[in-house]
Amino acid sequence: MTQPRPNEFIPPPECPVFEPSWEEFADPFVFINKIRPIAENTGICKIRPPQGWQPPFACDVDRLHFTPRIQRLNELEAQTRVKLNFLDQIAKFWELQGCTLKIPHVERRSLDLYQLYKLVTEEGGFDIVCRERKWTQISLKMGFAPGKAIGSHLRAHYERILYPYSLFQTGANLPNSQKPTLTNDTKDKEYKSHDLPQRQSVQPAETSTIARRAKRTEVKGRCSKTEHAEQCESRPNLRRRMGSYVAKPEPVNIPVQVKQELIEPSGLIVEYEKSKVEQYICLVCGGGGDEDRLLLCDGCDDSYHTFCLIPPLPEVPKGDWRCPKCLAQEYGKPQVAFGFEQASRNYTLRSFGDMADSFKSDYFNMPVHMVPTELVEKEFWRLVSTIEEDVTVEYGADIASKDFGSGFPVKNGTFRVAPDEEHYLSSGWNLNNMPVLDASVLTHITADICGMKLPWLYVGMCFSSFCWHIEDHWSYSVNYLHWGEPKTWYGAPGYAAEQLEAVMKKLAPELFESQPDLLHQLVTIMNPNLLMEHGVPIYRTNQCAGEFVITFPRAYHSGFNQGFNFAEAVNFCTVDWMPLGRECVEHYRSLHRYCVFSHDEMVCNMVSKVENLELELASAIQKDMGIMVQKEQALRERAYKLGVWHSQQVDYEDQPDEERQCTKCRTTCYLSGITCPCSPGQLVCLHHIQDLCSCSPSNYTLNYKFTLGMLNQMFTSVASRAESYDDWASKVNKILKANQDNKSDLEELRGLIGEAEKKAYPDTDLLRHLRQIIQDAEKSASMAQQLLNGKRQTRYRSGGGKSQNQLTVEELRSFVQQLYDLPCSIRQAPFLKALLSRVEHFQQRSADLLAEDMPGSSALQGLLDEGSGLDVELPELSVLRQRLEQARWVEAVQQASEQPASLSLDCMRRLIDQGVGLAPHACVERTMARLQELLTVCEHWEEKAHNMLTARPRHDVETLESAVLEVNSIHAYLPNCLQLKDSVNRAKEWLQEADALQLGGRVPVLASLTDLVSKAKSIPVLLEPLARLESLVSEVQTWKEGAARTFLLKNSSLSLLEVLCPRCEAGSQKSKSKRVKDVSPTGKKPIVRLDCINDVERALSESKDTASAMATLSEVRLKELESLSSLRTTNEAKFQPMPSGSVPTVCLCHTVPAGPMLQCELCRDAYHSGCVPGATEVQAGHPWLCPLCTRSEKPPLDKVLPLLASLQRIRVRLPEGDALRYVIERTVRWQHRVQQVSPVTQQFCGKLRPVSGMTSSLTLEGSNGSFYMQHPCIPLSGLSSELEDLLVEGLLLQVTLPELQQLYQGFLNQLSPSHHSLQSSEHDHQYHIAQDRSPPYRTTIPKSPKAQDVVMELQKETEKLEKNPKRRLEKENSDEQDKDKVKKPKKKKPRMIKERRCEEKRTTSPSNSLSDPSYSEDSEEDWSVCSAERCQQPEGNEVNWVQCDGSCNQWFHQICVGVSAEQAENEDYICINCSTNYFTQ
Repeated sequence: MTQPRPNEFIPPPECPVFEPSWEEFADPFVFINKIRPIAENTGICKIRPPQGWQPPFACDVDRLHFTPRIQRLNELEAQTRVKLNFLDQIAKFWELQGCTLKIPHVERRSLDLYQLYKLVTEEGGFDIVCRERKWTQISLKMGFAPGKAIGSHLRAHYERILYPYSLFQTGANLPNSQKPTLTNDTKDKEYKSHDLPQRQSVQPAETSTIARRAKRTEVKGRCSKTEHAEQCESRPNLRRRMGSYVAKPEPVNIPVQVKQELIEPSGLIVEYEKSKVEQYICLVCGGGGDEDRLLLCDGCDDSYHTFCLIPPLPEVPKGDWRCPKCLAQEYGKPQVAFGFEQASRNYTLRSFGDMADSFKSDYFNMPVHMVPTELVEKEFWRLVSTIEEDVTVEYGADIASKDFGSGFPVKNGTFRVAPDEEHYLSSGWNLNNMPVLDASVLTHITADICGMKLPWLYVGMCFSSFCWHIEDHWSYSVNYLHWGEPKTWYGAPGYAAEQLEAVMKKLAPELFESQPDLLHQLVTIMNPNLLMEHGVPIYRTNQCAGEFVITFPRAYHSGFNQGFNFAEAVNFCTVDWMPLGRECVEHYRSLHRYCVFSHDEMVCNMVSKVENLELELASAIQKDMGIMVQKEQALRERAYKLGVWHSQQVDYEDQPDEERQCTKCRTTCYLSGITCPCSPGQLVCLHHIQDLCSCSPSNYTLNYKFTLGMLNQMFTSVASRAESYDDWASKVNKILKANQDNKSDLEELRGLIGEAEKKAYPDTDLLRHLRQIIQDAEKSASMAQQLLNGKRQTRYRSGGGKSQNQLTVEELRSFVQQLYDLPCSIRQAPFLKALLSRVEHFQQRSADLLAEDMPGSSALQGLLDEGSGLDVELPELSVLRQRLEQARWVEAVQQASEQPASLSLDCMRRLIDQGVGLAPHACVERTMARLQELLTVCEHWEEKAHNMLTARPRHDVETLESAVLEVNSIHAYLPNCLQLKDSVNRAKEWLQEADALQLGGRVPVLASLTDLVSKAKSIPVLLEPLARLESLVSEVQTWKEGAARTFLLKNSSLSLLEVLCPRCEAGSQKSKSKRVKDVSPTGKKPIVRLDCINDVERALSESKDTASAMATLSEVRLKELESLSSLRTTNEAKFQPMPSGSVPTVCLCHTVPAGPMLQCELCRDAYHSGCVPGATEVQAGHPWLCPLCTRSEKPPLDKVLPLLASLQRIRVRLPEGDALRYVIERTVRWQHRVQQVSPVTQQFCGKLRPVSGMTSSLTLEGSNGSFYMQHPCIPLSGLSSELEDLLVEGLLLQVTLPELQQLYQGFLNQLSPSHHSLQSSEHDHQYHIAQDRSPPYRTTIPKSPKAQDVVMELQKETEKLEKNPKRRLEKENSDEQDKDKVKKPKKKKPRMIKERRCEEKRTTSPSNSLSDPSYSEDSEEDWSVCSAERCQQPEGNEVNWVQCDGSCNQWFHQICVGVSAEQAENEDYICINCSTNYFTQ
């Protein structure tokens, strides 16, 4: 009581859980009797049915409706209810005094006023505690920390709140100096009274919540008291003034004390005559003065001075006030017994489930199925132990199954069972069948008792509980959870029942004073931890759906539900319960508690059917009836001695139990009872004859059911049935005492057991002894047979330990001796004796073999197999097994040493690890030493080899080769050493390849060089030539990068080799026919195919020298020219007359010509200006190549020659270098051809082939649109095949040559009738479809000199430009010579520009139409206009200009005429117009 309660609940130990097999589950009472010795020690047990036992739920859910009980959790716990009752009394005391009770707070927690009151009372009271200064001790006992002056606070609170109540209880007076008041701190919270007694008889309101959770202490006062207080404040007569009412005079010398009013309240009520003066006087002091301090009781209208009261009041209270007499009357009322209220709502199963699930999920703030059972359990015991939180739940308990149907199916019930589930109707575990089975005693009770013979249903929700109780008549109970969340159980064994009752009475005596049979009311629980602290054994379990819980006789049990569930329970009684049942009736008589049924009536009913009873039950009835008859006879003799002489026979079976209950002890009478004529309807048992009435016993009548003779006759019949097995017992004793020669066999003993079972003999010691003998004999025979058959499971062969049931040699000897000592003979005994001889022979052979140094593993294995087959625990087997492991290890080491290729470091370590675990032995230690030495050497060389392979800088070949020679002497598999040896061999091979690569001064090929360098990277050896080779490769890569920057276009998808090599795939994307061109044979047909760039690259890499590479590229050039010729012919044919309706497709988009078109000079295909990037930047007078023909940047030759020179210095052959060499040679040859076609010494001896005309408008039949050539090509019909090949060859070159531009410009000028034809507007070239026009694609080209002459003149002009830095151009058709025209730099003065402009106006011919007609000498900005035909309009501050040194003197952007800054500075520039005029003239 004084010790602090534990803060957290500790679950008790678990009760036994049984899982019977189908065979054990067949008979419930046989199985329960089997587990009873174990389970009755814990009071409760749990049974899990076999897998698959799932009876259908047969309850009528739609018809089931019930009104649950209301349970306030903290009112259930005994000590918490005591505290609540105490606080209610304190609150009521102060409420009647006109004050409101508020619970003070100490150290941030509510003060336990009940504990404080009890501790002070135990210490002797307030005065003694103050006198002896024990407040500090009391604070420590209440759990407060020392050293904080808590004692003074406790004294102040006690004196203010509890001391007046204590004085009121004792009736003592306060000293006049003490004026205690109930002034409260602002932090204190008002106490909300529970009103437990009043609530028991008041039906709750409809609006009350089902499961509410509220704080007990509130800051504001109770509503009812607040309203009442307000009413009181509005009343002007709280203290009644004199003359208001009639006074009640009372003697002055009569003190009013509370204690006297409690003991003798009637003695203090004195009636007074009304005073004629009609004034009030104090009933304590008798005075009428100090009327301001005179109080009028709101209960009886008596008057009292505030200073005359106990305790004295410092001021007039504001609320209702009661005088001491009214207080005494109020507290003198008998207390109402505590019980559960019934809810106001009637539920169906569905509505109750919705409410229960909603409550649990809201309370824990999580789904119901996710709340752990441990959390619910701890929270439940926390809630029942606190007074500050109220949680109310409801429990649908004790619902009669006969009204709504059981959860189990029953015969002739409304629930239809499936054919495969009909066995559940007759199952013994069906709770409708269990109480009335033949083995159950309750089957002999004729009445249907709800809860005992008829199951009760229970519908639970979270926290709903069933309190500590034992079953009626201390019977068994079985509970089955049909479905839902678990049910938590707590139980105490039957032998601890009185101990549990004593502990609860000790811890909560106040409850048992008002209700002695409190534990029979099922309304009180107590924390199992508290009971266990006082020595009560408690066990727990969680019952899940589909599980049974059995409670044993007089086993207290309680528990609660984890959530919404549905359970069913019923009672049953077995034979062992009979003596407990009679003891329970006597216990009920002492408690004056009614009996559910008459135990004597049940026994008499069983005696009437004694012939059909089992012998065990008959024996139990014999003992019970003997006690009953003996006690009845003694009671009747006592009644006779008291004077009860009248008697009559009465058939009590025809009377209801309520009419034959003893008026005193409420025991149901059956054998006899006493009545008196003065008290009709009243009856007492023979134990309470003197409590019937005040009449003389001679007037009493003894009512009896049976006479004593009839009872003795009934007892005799039971005794004869119980003694029928004496003959059987004599046979058993004779067999058990037989000597060795006269032993019976096992079958004869089994026959005696069969006879006992057939005649249902009781389970006596003799029968149990006989069963034990037969069981031992059968077990011995079975074990002997297994030993003889060799079927006992062993694990020796697999290296396991001994079998669980193996016998040692000594045990075998003892076992053989035991077989011969059995009361019966065993036929296997002689064979086991022979087995013992084999075992002894094996032990001798084992000793001989183990004496050798290291026997072979085969011999050890053979002996071990022989010993294992004996199925006896032999100590030699462990030694043999140990020696076998040693022998196998030594042989494994020897075998590994003989195969060095497989003897790795891991193998050696594994062998050493295996050897470390072996038992010590000389041979093992020698082998281990050799193996460890070898491992040490190997690890050393492995580490050394690893270091040599990973060393930086690397070791040379000679150093590694010397190490390899040392490693060869180690006979083991060493990966690093093997890698070292392999590295040395590969290094030698690499050096040989490196020497052979440059043998004879040959230039190495890049592929071979790169392959050799890559091989060297994987060789961890210092290779001296590697640095030089890597340098060569790096130089080659640098060269390739420079060449790529020179040739490759930005974001080009072509490689450098593809750009430099002739196109072997030109025109392959076209599927049209190729034009056959005569190509001179190149000699023998090559063996290697050159169909793609990969073939060319492979051929160049495999070529032996530069000559063969050049031959390969020449062959590719021929293929290029051939495919290009075919492609040009195909594209030219697109613009020839085609069949009606057929329209050619051109451009990258493969659509018909339309709008402005560009024509490639090389492939002759046409392209839409919108499909070609940079179409607006096309320069007039320059050959235009399509994106497919533009393969490189075409650098000038002076940038290409240094690349070849640098490559020759590197002295490494690579395909790109050979291709570059071929490009330069091809360029030189083309330049030579240009010179050969038009020698300088020849004159213009011929004209170009005339053409009909040259126009830009084109017409295609079948085309629905129009197009024009924005940049047309030179017509093929105007050139000879020689000139065409020359032009095509020049366009294919990947370098920029001035000869090509001059040649093209010359062809363009000669073939055009006038310069204006190339500068006509887009409107002039617009093509319209006309029906009566000439056939399509007709061109007219004027006559022009031959190409040789053009080239000759170009060459001649070039030579003149090279000789004279400033040339003059003379016109043959004019006699006057022009003035010298000096080449202007890009930064010329404006004055010079103006002079040039003026001279240009005088000397320019009419053909110079490119000059600006709007030119004015006065304009300072005219010189900044570019005179190019298609100016690209460059922007920026550094736009470079160049002036024509011919006859026009016009200015041009350098970028618009294709002149570099260096050329503009060092060479004269003559524009296109001047050059054309020169040749035409």
